[in-house]
Amino acid sequence: MGRPLIRRSAMPGLGLSMGITLTLLSLVVLLPIGALLAKGASYGAAGIWETVNRPRVWAALFLSFRLALAAALFNLVFGLVLAWVLARYRFVGRRLLDAAVDLPFALPTAVAGIALTALYAPNGAFGQVAARLGWQIAYTQWGIFIALVFVGLPFVARSVQPVIEEIDREIEEASASLGATRLHTLRRVILPILTPAALTGFALSLARGVGEYGSVIFIAGNIPRLTEIAPLLIVIQLEEFNYDAAAAIGIAMLVISLAMLLSINLIQIWSRRSLQDV
Repeated sequence: MGRPLIRRSAMPGLGLSMGITLTLLSLVVLLPIGALLAKGASYGAAGIWETVNRPRVWAALFLSFRLALAAALFNLVFGLVLAWVLARYRFVGRRLLDAAVDLPFALPTAVAGIALTALYAPNGAFGQVAARLGWQIAYTQWGIFIALVFVGLPFVARSVQPVIEEIDREIEEASASLGATRLHTLRRVILPILTPAALTGFALSLARGVGEYGSVIFIAGNIPRLTEIAPLLIVIQLEEFNYDAAAAIGIAMLVISLAMLLSINLIQIWSRRSLQDV
């Protein structure tokens, strides 16, 4: 008898793969975060709290996270609908619409901010219509919300669309043959399958919205305690060479972001376990 055939993987072994992964992860993620925490440690907990515990800083943090959360929730609903339409229906212009979803990925954020401002400014195409109705979009929190929706929508759509395409339509037909209504099938059959991917897209959209800068500063107006976002406040501190204050605000954003993302990950774990138990 000859030697048994040993199938070797095309990928390198665990040791080499783990080494490359940890090296890149350290260079790209861990070292920058470590540098931020080291800068904060040199500043001291008292200095960080003194910097953060100011009305202007709290207003900027609350504005950034509140609008990022609102935009991510909007993208969660609209992104699901958009992904469902793109995955399940065939119509004229579908490929063009499918390609347009990726535009916020490729478009520089500054260009997106300028384009949104041109549209929603008081003399813009949409801004003039809103002005006739007594509304103002640009240079208000509504403008920030629209900018965050624009940059965050593709994360939800692209996270959910492949899952929708893999759902066998026989599952829906079986549910209907058993007497279930469309709403019941959607709530008890489709949504549990889409929940993990939808939460992933929601988390990505939320994270992008919290740290978004380029597309927001043009349309926000940057009025302190009204439309001033936390990333802009960090840039202002850096321009004033106040690196300790910038690091303190960055640490506050990091802590809040980690808490929110941890909560979303826990919900994801729960949803996956619930789906496995079904």
